[in-house]
Amino acid sequence: MSIVSGAAGSDALAAGELTGPGSTRLRIDFVSDIVCPWCAIGLAALEQALARLDGEVAADIHVRPFELDPRMAAEGEDISEHLRAKYGMTDAQLNESQARIRERGVEVGVVFGQRTRTWNTFDAHRLLHWAGIAGRQLALKRALLRAYFTDGLDVSDHSTLVRVAAEAGLDAGRAAAVLASGEYGADVREEEQFFLRSGIESVPAVVIDQQHLVSGGQPVAVFERVLREIGAGRTR
Repeated sequence: MSIVSGAAGSDALAAGELTGPGSTRLRIDFVSDIVCPWCAIGLAALEQALARLDGEVAADIHVRPFELDPRMAAEGEDISEHLRAKYGMTDAQLNESQARIRERGVEVGVVFGQRTRTWNTFDAHRLLHWAGIAGRQLALKRALLRAYFTDGLDVSDHSTLVRVAAEAGLDAGRAAAVLASGEYGADVREEEQFFLRSGIESVPAVVIDQQHLVSGGQPVAVFERVLREIGAGRTR
């Protein structure tokens, strides 16, 4: 895969919906986690780039799972303590990083509210896998990111996940059954391992046509340029 990366930021460790009509249609695998702020920024920037390319490029976006902390305890962890321990960040570095994330969020319309804890996201990824089968995956992904980053909700809590699924247009009863049963757990693990074996160790990772990798929460202009170039290459 060719790679586009840089200082835009990233966080380490099922079929989507058509976004916009266009003369060239690309497949996009959006590999990400729900508690990754750069993933929220990256998805917003990607969708805005596609809106700018309306009439030139369209995309089928497939939301793919990645867990930043697959061993996260059920009760979650304090965000500041977690980041200090994981990345060795000082208070000053943590404040600077969070300020930068908020600034980038403003640029693409992502509102970062008050959050004090980070959570295990495996069940949310199972729900997203089911939402892909039900044809509402991208809507659920947006709703989950908003629930965590803007509203500060616990995205490991089943009642919260069911409510968010309903808000995204999914059947609440079926969502509750999926969460209670452990359905799609093996599918999620298989997808996670596929992308790890493919060399993806940080997210967001935006894989275009299963060949080109755009790494990190890039600005809208970067996504627009890359998508236009790949789309133009497909029409030659």
